[in-house]
Amino acid sequence: MVFSLELEDLKKEVKIDTFRASGPGGQHRNVTDSGVRLVHFPSGVVVTATESRSQIRNKEKAFLRLIARLKILNRVQKRRIPTQKGRAIRERELEKKHQVQVKKKMRKKPYLDD
Repeated sequence: MVFSLELEDLKKEVKIDTFRASGPGGQHRNVTDSGVRLVHFPSGVVVTATESRSQIRNKEKAFLRLIARLKILNRVQKRRIPTQKGRAIRERELEKKHQVQVKKKMRKKPYLDD
């Protein structure tokens, strides 16, 4: 699924939550709801921003993070084409198997025909 990266479209598809950010910043930060959480419903991606004391700056940062995450989700992976082992590699593997087979045969007790 391809998600739109346009800011206007994202604003329609996103739920914006504000909350009180924790950490250093003094009295202003402890009183205002400057933390922003964006929930993008079509993709299920959740991003938060609490670095700044300003809710507007945090909202801008959160939208930039959301766009970056959606770019990653929009990336189409190339189809992997399975390759076959080369002739020399197959021969080497068979030689190793043969060596193990000989070693195991040597461990057996000798069969005495008396």
